Amino acid sequence: MTNQLDLFETIRKTDIPLAERIRPDKIEDILNQEALLSENSILRKMIEEDSFSSFILWGPPGCGKTTIARLIEQKTKHNFISFSAVFSSIKEIKSIMKDAQYDMQSRDIKTILFVDEIHRFSKSQQDAFLPYVESGAIILIGATTENPSFEIISALLSRCHVFVLNSLKNEGIKKILISGIKSINPAISYPDNVLDYLSQLSGGDARKALNNLELVMKYPVQEINIENIPKILTQKTMFYDKNGEEHYNVISALHKSLRGSDVQAGLYWLARLLESGEDPKYIVRRLIRFASEDVGLADPNALIQAIAAKDAVMFLGMPECSTALSQLVVYLATAPKSNAAYIAYKSAKKDALKTSHLPVPLTIRNAPTQLMKKLNYGKDYKYSHDFENGYSYQRYFPDDLDEKMYYSPSKFGFEKEIQKRLDWWDSLKQKKE
Repeated sequence: MTNQLDLFETIRKTDIPLAERIRPDKIEDILNQEALLSENSILRKMIEEDSFSSFILWGPPGCGKTTIARLIEQKTKHNFISFSAVFSSIKEIKSIMKDAQYDMQSRDIKTILFVDEIHRFSKSQQDAFLPYVESGAIILIGATTENPSFEIISALLSRCHVFVLNSLKNEGIKKILISGIKSINPAISYPDNVLDYLSQLSGGDARKALNNLELVMKYPVQEINIENIPKILTQKTMFYDKNGEEHYNVISALHKSLRGSDVQAGLYWLARLLESGEDPKYIVRRLIRFASEDVGLADPNALIQAIAAKDAVMFLGMPECSTALSQLVVYLATAPKSNAAYIAYKSAKKDALKTSHLPVPLTIRNAPTQLMKKLNYGKDYKYSHDFENGYSYQRYFPDDLDEKMYYSPSKFGFEKEIQKRLDWWDSLKQKKE
């Protein structure tokens, strides 16, 4: 049951958005969530037995989170209240939760509280749910498009199941579009390539697909083809969240494609980033890091190329800088790879953090004043240029720290030459010791 006014009671059916009109009213009609809603699954048993514990529904837009909540609302005998964190204040919800606590204590009535976009509440606001979830006054159902690990406070997350929903596949979106067309006008039919195109544009978001369909169906059937649809929709259709998890997923895909020396995949992910509106300065910063972390001294020119691309990005901006970034992606993907310098620094850092109390040896301290010289700063320092081959052995590590070897060149690219140089310096060292 629900104590909410049905907002659609006074609205004509034709005025309701198509996505709302054909929303599934049976578990079996929810597409692409078979594992989550299979027989004997935890969520399905909760719904069928009307016995709930708090949980979070996590998935991309238009995958069925709100639909599942609506199904629960229709079937449950518990009190059901829904809010959107976008439009509701935490003050309103606190008031509802206090009422729910009273209902439980005085009338033994449980309340299910559905909060859509729960990640929109700040971490401190989410604290307000804790005592009510903990006492059982409310059963919290949260829906979010963001990774709960980052967006939901750990204390609340530990008291909730997390159910992960998948984005819809193109075949599923196509079925939904066909249902939408029948709902509006059963006499209309579109070619398969049009439905396929609309499915692809949706990015797995059923709501977006149906909203686009509504726009398309306002035009005469004979005008609908895949060439005209972009003109009708007049919107950027790429799926990307510059501030959410997908931002990190896509840049990770670019980084790993380059590390795997896959030029074609690297160019694809670069295009995904740029055409979705990602800041090219962010991309080039990551590529500069890649040039030193993953290519390193196997090809020292990689860092030079990356800095040059950075200058092009700063000077040209988008869209002109896209070719400079493309050039850099090709260079980095095809360059020999070595993380030896990266590993060397991590190893040196570990020792530095443990031994920062060890003093610099007197021999290699700077001695700009007479007092420092009297204290033996710089005493017996050997100025390398005064010796044969520009080299004379002396200790540079702290006196109480053994000499370490952090950097070991790979066998690729320029690092083969670096290994020769290291071997030569080491041979001189052995003669002097």
